[in-house]
Amino acid sequence: MTGALGPGDDSAGHDTTPELRASDRERDQVVEILQVAAGDGRITATELDERLDAALAARTTGDLARLTADLPSEGMPPQAGELVRIDQRFGDVTRTGRWLVPRRMEVRLMFCDAKLDFTHAVITHRTLDVDVDLRIGGNLTLVTRPGIEVDTDGLERGSGDIKIRSASGPDTPVGLRVRLTGRSRGGDIVARPRRRTLSEWLRRRPPGSTGR
Repeated sequence: MTGALGPGDDSAGHDTTPELRASDRERDQVVEILQVAAGDGRITATELDERLDAALAARTTGDLARLTADLPSEGMPPQAGELVRIDQRFGDVTRTGRWLVPRRMEVRLMFCDAKLDFTHAVITHRTLDVDVDLRIGGNLTLVTRPGIEVDTDGLERGSGDIKIRSASGPDTPVGLRVRLTGRSRGGDIVARPRRRTLSEWLRRRPPGSTGR
């Protein structure tokens, strides 16, 4: 037969080259792009949640590319490290601004206040495991934003207070779950939303309010 195609005949114009399998690092990079895009207001919280689920389930690089095809990737911060250690006696420790959230943290405090402010943090993973050892005078504050939940079920408490106040509403998708484990033997743990500035508070007052 003159028109038949043999097994190796590619004259039909079909590309039979398989797509490359996606690596965990490539998935993490796409998650980072999506998180930053949501922080910049390019995609909504609902779109972020849908795309994050798709990114984590992606099998090929083509699947990942389709999730960020309409988003800029230039100027992205470097990939977050696997582990960050904070071991401090006396003084204060702060992580604030556009810092990279790792997968794990080890926090050892004594006579020291530490604050992890997630308001503008770059989040590239769905979970953050924090192993804490809070001794006398060691206090940890987490400043959260909508989509960040704090779990203290795995924490062993000897003394000190634990106060958790969520920044999320009932329908807010969870973008980061902070899991605290370890021991609190004399320090306090507080998780709270960022406090509004005076100008922000005034802008949210009902019209005609006297502030009394």
